[in-house]
Amino acid sequence: MAGAPGGTERGDRRGAGLRVAIAVSRFNEHITRRLLAGARDALRRCGVDEGAVGVAWAPGAFDLPVLAQAFAQSGRYDAVVCLGCVIRGDTAHDRYIALGAAVGLGRVALDAKLPVTFGVLTTDTLAQAEDRSGGAHGNKGEDAALAAVELANALQEIVDDATARGGR
Repeated sequence: MAGAPGGTERGDRRGAGLRVAIAVSRFNEHITRRLLAGARDALRRCGVDEGAVGVAWAPGAFDLPVLAQAFAQSGRYDAVVCLGCVIRGDTAHDRYIALGAAVGLGRVALDAKLPVTFGVLTTDTLAQAEDRSGGAHGNKGEDAALAAVELANALQEIVDDATARGGR
């Protein structure tokens, strides 16, 4: 976090010792499995032990906040990565699903004071989803996992710093 008081930057991508949960939507599973593979690979590269990664499946993206909340309330995880895929259809339904997922996940993160990352694709076409789940535009599951590790470390550093300063 450049520009922080005292010039201190917080957060890095060292995952050793972190416990990370992954909530995945089954809807558009051919895409979300690719997102999950990208997230697992990113966590492995960061040094997160495979045994410290919990995965649970939700029926759809709208249901991800319930899983994220359960993971957060369990006290077992340092971060929650949420993965899904919402593709525009002929009606406005996709917008309600994506908005519900985004608002719900944001609420879980703030209520739990825990990183809950949004790896939910919201695309116009299947081709765009494929491009963002390991294709031409990378893998957004990987991006969500990397953000979770970085945020978990930044939050821990802030807590450690506040504790060292007497809770200020």
